[in-house]
Amino acid sequence: MSTQSVTSAPANGPGTALRYALIPAHGYGIAVATVARMLDDGAGDERARVLAPSEPVPYGAQPVVLAESTVYGVSCVEQLLLHWGPMPKPWLVLVSDAPARPVPDARYLLRALGGRLAGVARVPYLPVLRAVKGPDEALEYKDVLAAAERLRRTMGGDRR
Repeated sequence: MSTQSVTSAPANGPGTALRYALIPAHGYGIAVATVARMLDDGAGDERARVLAPSEPVPYGAQPVVLAESTVYGVSCVEQLLLHWGPMPKPWLVLVSDAPARPVPDARYLLRALGGRLAGVARVPYLPVLRAVKGPDEALEYKDVLAAAERLRRTMGGDRR
């Protein structure tokens, strides 16, 4: 007989289900935490949550890969997609790391990966993320709230 450890997941309330399973391509930081809160939209991790390393994507949840708009970030996405397997195509949320377009190599690689993705949603450079202690504090700023609204609209997350 074998036993498996069971990790408890947040209980979904009536009428809610985990919609987005977030997979950081190259580590957890303030951008990942903030995007998770943006997509969760106040549902207490019931609509969107960051998966632990090696945690499987829950059935029915849309996989979402998170990365910065650097060549390194997009290269990490490429490596992740090389080992993706038979799961549904993931969305890519690309968080800008600077107030400029991604460099040409990153843009080229993104175009090359396009067929492996369900879509690409972009979060603009948000300088306030450098000065906040956490995502809840970041969501007090109007530019972050506006970016959250655009992100949910792009990914079809406006409906509840």
